[in-house]
Amino acid sequence: MLGLMQSQPLLISSLIDFAERHHGDAEIVSRRVEGDIHRYRWRDVAVRARQVAHALDGMNLLFSDRVATLAWNGYRHLELYFGVSGSGRVLHTINPRLHPDQIAWIANHAEDQVLCFDMTFLPLVQAVHARCPTIRQFVALCDPDKLPADSGIPNLVSYEAWIGGQPAAYEWPSFDENSASSMCYTSGTTGNPKAALYSHRSTILHAYAAALPDVMCLSARDAVLPVVPMFHVNAWGIPYSAALVGAKLVFPGPAMDGKSIYELIEAEKVNYAAGVPTVWQMMLGHMKPNNLRFSTLKRTVIGGSACPPAMIHAFRDDYGVEVLHAWGMTEMSPLGTLCTLKNKHLSLPAEEQMKIRLKQGRAIFGVDLKIVGEGGRDLPWDGKTPGDLYVKGPWTVREYFKGEGGDPLVDGWFPTGDVATIDADGYMQITDRSKDVIKSGGEWISTIDVENVAVAHPAVAMAACIGMKHPKWDERPIVAVVKKPGAQLTRDELLAFYEGKVAKWQIPDDVVFVDAIPLGATGKMLKTRLREMLKDYHLPAN
Repeated sequence: MLGLMQSQPLLISSLIDFAERHHGDAEIVSRRVEGDIHRYRWRDVAVRARQVAHALDGMNLLFSDRVATLAWNGYRHLELYFGVSGSGRVLHTINPRLHPDQIAWIANHAEDQVLCFDMTFLPLVQAVHARCPTIRQFVALCDPDKLPADSGIPNLVSYEAWIGGQPAAYEWPSFDENSASSMCYTSGTTGNPKAALYSHRSTILHAYAAALPDVMCLSARDAVLPVVPMFHVNAWGIPYSAALVGAKLVFPGPAMDGKSIYELIEAEKVNYAAGVPTVWQMMLGHMKPNNLRFSTLKRTVIGGSACPPAMIHAFRDDYGVEVLHAWGMTEMSPLGTLCTLKNKHLSLPAEEQMKIRLKQGRAIFGVDLKIVGEGGRDLPWDGKTPGDLYVKGPWTVREYFKGEGGDPLVDGWFPTGDVATIDADGYMQITDRSKDVIKSGGEWISTIDVENVAVAHPAVAMAACIGMKHPKWDERPIVAVVKKPGAQLTRDELLAFYEGKVAKWQIPDDVVFVDAIPLGATGKMLKTRLREMLKDYHLPAN
């Protein structure tokens, strides 16, 4: 017997229709590439998203054709999120921080038909357009008078001219909710990037889950600043969840420095922000010497890489901001876990609560987790035993676009490449990437633990731990450190700082001071490149 409920496909177009009808006057604020502040409302997003759909129809694009973007967080990018997917095409957000060769390869692999880009990235598009034969239309996200006369790019139009003459009314098509909606290429795999291809169904379910009280807790009362880029796993799904609840959105555009982010938070009364640790490190570095405070910010989601305990303490103790530690990956749309306390934890002392908050958190509904050991055997949830982390659920990939890399699943589970523990309450803690974990004398050393201690030192701006070959112990850890401007710190002083904080055998054998630690396109530390930088390094004799 089937249920007697109405059947309606879960489509992204329903999100923008809902936001227009029920939260039409909620603001969307963007710092533009031009430098000024642009303001309008959800009802305006809806109208212009429909104009985008008309423009794509006018090109005779087929169902599921790919439309690419090279763009910052801003209102035009938001319109593309809904206009492209809502009309049945696939939104393909490309990371502009990638090398031009990678961008050309990705655009060709995706068979992109249209490329929409912010003028910041004009030189990048000029460098790759001739190598992207499938792209029929290049659209600069600007007004007609900002379009260069001699760009050298064929079929280039301004976004405002492209959609400006299109009708405001549009009948969103209805189709199978399992149809592809958007795609993101992950840099976390070996070889060429691989694409996660999201569906309308997976995106809507993820938007619902992300807004839950124990996850991002989003509502129509929030002013949300997604610092996490819209080209990085769809800004963690925040644009979709914001439409679902009618939240105010504040976009930072290209100004990602600490001063600009802080000023935007204050000017727009932002109470909720989301980003990777490197961005917040820059903002906190701007605030402290200038004796600045927050007047409205209450919560921030930090993910992308492990959040150092020192950062959580700084936000909470110095500024009264709650940090929600999150974990996920491109293959998971991206949310997997988020750290919030349970009722039984509320009466615990602050230091005991902090031990929980330092973990990546609990699985949200729609995500299942397990850790496995050798031979694929399930490991206990005791908070101590580390194992390879596996996931599954309705917004986790089952395979990559075009079958790249073969079947990634193991008995229906996706291996994340992370090593983690899970405690009896279901709180997961990443101890390392499987490719980064250090095995010394038969014992595992977590590089994250080593890095967190270093970053807690007041003279340290950034730290990365890697393993070095050792004739007796197989591997021993060293830590590469970037000092804060003007700070003084010696090798011996930092090594002494570790005493009493980790087991003696986990203390690094050496400290290497560097000017910078290489970062990837999403702000993660590139330890492979760091190892190349230190290829001539030898452990000190001991």
